[in-house]
Amino acid sequence: MHPVFATCGTSVFEEMSRLSAAHGAINLGQGFPVGMEPPEVLAAAARAMNEVSHQYPPMMGMPVLRQAVAEANRRFWGLDVDWETEVLITSGATEALADCFFALLNPGDEVIVFQPAYDSYGVAIRRAGGVPVPIRLDPPDWDLPRQRIVDAITPRTRLIVLNSPMNPIGKVFDRDELAFLADLLDRHDLIAVCDEVYEHITFDDALHIPLMTLPQARERCLRIGSAGKTFSVTGWKVGYVTAPPALLGPVARAHQFLTFTTPPMLQSAVAVGLGLGNDYFDGLKATLRQRRDVLAAGLRGLGIEVLPCDGTYFLCAGITGLGDDDHALCRRLTAEAGIAAIPLSSFYEDRAVRSHLRFCFAKETVDLERAVVRIESWLGQRQRRAI
Repeated sequence: MHPVFATCGTSVFEEMSRLSAAHGAINLGQGFPVGMEPPEVLAAAARAMNEVSHQYPPMMGMPVLRQAVAEANRRFWGLDVDWETEVLITSGATEALADCFFALLNPGDEVIVFQPAYDSYGVAIRRAGGVPVPIRLDPPDWDLPRQRIVDAITPRTRLIVLNSPMNPIGKVFDRDELAFLADLLDRHDLIAVCDEVYEHITFDDALHIPLMTLPQARERCLRIGSAGKTFSVTGWKVGYVTAPPALLGPVARAHQFLTFTTPPMLQSAVAVGLGLGNDYFDGLKATLRQRRDVLAAGLRGLGIEVLPCDGTYFLCAGITGLGDDDHALCRRLTAEAGIAAIPLSSFYEDRAVRSHLRFCFAKETVDLERAVVRIESWLGQRQRRAI
């Protein structure tokens, strides 16, 4: 077995989901939404099963979806994109990330990764021969440590991975932070791999700004989107990459030797989804904002610290007074309280930050309310045992 995979083990998401199933827990760990799939998109997929070819679609993706991605870039972000040379369809955003790393990294190339970070980044970077260079963001404000980033850049630095809105902490990078990063790309001849799968899930006054929209970054960014997140169909595994031709070319070559294509009927349905009216996209935000507020208010009502969440569908909650090991606490919560969460330390390579848990609030409101009741009961039992 390759040493990268020999040492990475089973993902914490799979571990907690298995434990959740074993104990009949409410699964607020794994990040999949419940009850939010747009009927128009599901109906389009059903129609496509009878109307669209079941054979290999074009390697770059079906023209109808590539055109829809290009139009969505223009409509939502003001980006002028050539669908024929600047859009690639992939089997999910995780594949898109791997394509980028495999295509653009040479052995020993360094990649700046802001942590906490989605766990596939480090594995895919190492398997591509690269070296992840973690830059830690710390609670509660998750400020960008600008001097540490500057100091981390060496002649071997090749890429910066930017995830905004950011899983697991709900941070949305603002224009000033993006301008700082765009300047680094330009000054040091770097490329940004931009994981923007939560691009349509921001709240309150937070505004998602693709790094690619900044003029000095336009030719240095690969922008990754996800139908799974935008249309609450995570099992479909349809992703898309928008990038200038010089970057997309090698990424497409990596893609053709990984998955090669993505199911055509799903591509056709996602194209329909990207053309939905603003009422759908506004409704997505409103629904998730309401669910966020239900869970946040419930946890705060129990005296639990809840950090701000400007995007994604995750809340980070503090564990002060509940234990020093967030991973062990997650196991206990699942087994004893019937609530599955994810330890924040799992998103750091050195597990340095163990002070918070991540809860997914993209669930039915009734389940979020039930989860709060279960945690309240569990806390009460703890207090009684301590007397």
